[in-house]
Amino acid sequence: MAGYLDPSKMIVGVDGSPASVEALRQGQHLAMALNAPLEAWACWELPVGYEAYLAMGIDGFAHDAEQNLEEALAKAFGADLPKNVSRRLVKGSARAALVEGSKHAAFVVVGRRGHGGFGGLLLGSVSSAVVAHAHCPVVVVHSRETSP
Repeated sequence: MAGYLDPSKMIVGVDGSPASVEALRQGQHLAMALNAPLEAWACWELPVGYEAYLAMGIDGFAHDAEQNLEEALAKAFGADLPKNVSRRLVKGSARAALVEGSKHAAFVVVGRRGHGGFGGLLLGSVSSAVVAHAHCPVVVVHSRETSP
């Protein structure tokens, strides 16, 4: 089946924020307890209106997401990436990608707040959307750096 994903895996949404680094750590604890693979997903998309311009520099958006992912993995696990952890760069909005990915996962793990601009929100917009629309259980992790 094309596009089949492992329904026993864990997906962790990663944007490089302290909350997403903690989500990686906590997701790994859960994955190890369940003997499951963990996929660290970094999502990227073109800014609104960018589609109208020539596709010059389009690789920069994916590169930035990939760099954030690598830095978050290094912060969460150090130099030695656990064997059950893999990386995935996904083109599209984090909300839509994680909700779609939840159809093929045992759990989705997200940070409480990422790099969004609404500081007063209890949950970030991505974590709120995933909690509301996911097709599997969702774990929302508070960062030690951002917890009240």
